This record gives sequence, structure tokens and C-alpha cells, in this order.
Amino acid sequence: MNTQVIFKMDKKLKERAMKKARAEGIPFSAVLTLATRSFVEGGLAIEAVQRQVLNDKTRKILDSALKNIRLGKNLSPQFTNMKDMDAYLNAL
Repeated sequence: MNTQVIFKMDKKLKERAMKKARAEGIPFSAVLTLATRSFVEGGLAIEAVQRQVLNDKTRKILDSALKNIRLGKNLSPQFTNMKDMDAYLNAL
């Protein structure tokens, strides 16, 4: 037995998806059914967090910082107490 599912979707996204399904010769409802089945069976991973797109300047800074972390460069030492931390920061 089938059941009806009603939800809202961006109009342009729906149009593009329907056009692609039509070009591949399958009904759009079949695409949604297959995607749902795949999701339930663990074959479709959904990324719930939207990825942020970084501008070039921010990307370069982040890449440089990640490289330094991998190489162990430009890192502050670990502290076991506040006094040592304050002394280190005051010496900068």
C-alpha cells in the first residue's frame, strides 16, 4: 500500500529535478521513493549542516593555520596553571 507525502520544496530545485528525471526516463515520484529507501537503508548520507563558503582571504588564513598545526609550528605551550599562562602571555 502506498501513502501520499506532501512537502514544500524550492520551485527551481523541483523543476530541475523533474527535468533530470524526465531525461532519464523515470517518474519524479520514483526518484523520491528511491532516495527515501536508500536513506532508510543507510545508503544515502544527509549532511544536515550547510557548509559555509569562505572567501579567498579567509581560506588562505585558515589553510595556513591548519598547516602550522600539522607541522607543530606557531603554537603556544600547554599550561598547568594560570600563573605560567599569564607570564607567557605577558612576555609576548
